[in-house]
Amino acid sequence: MHDGPAPRDDSQERPMGQALLRGWRCKCPNCGSGPLLKSYLKVNDTCSVCREELYHHRADDGPAYLTILVVGHLMAPLLLLVFETWRPEPMTLFTIFAVGCAALSLYLLPRFKGAIVAYQWAKRLNGFGHPA
Repeated sequence: MHDGPAPRDDSQERPMGQALLRGWRCKCPNCGSGPLLKSYLKVNDTCSVCREELYHHRADDGPAYLTILVVGHLMAPLLLLVFETWRPEPMTLFTIFAVGCAALSLYLLPRFKGAIVAYQWAKRLNGFGHPA
């Protein structure tokens, strides 16, 4: 039975799909147990479980761009569909879609940040590779 984290082998392939799923869940891309974020969008310097260093990440504006892209592509056609189908009052339509866009954006933003950090970890970008 294995009691602790596996010893680090930097020559090993890091599984992309697993890392992205863990990042999406805002968990450490290495162990999948420790929290990736210490607040809404602030990444922990190290994982509290496996001690993987996470401070190397460079997510910058990527999560915001992805969030805008996804929310816009989901909500714009939905807005048109709702308007053409039911013709609600303009203020009703505005209220529903303003709240919907804000809620979806707040939900997606930390998940995209986690996925981007996990992608960088899996590809060994920005110092995640631990060069010898």
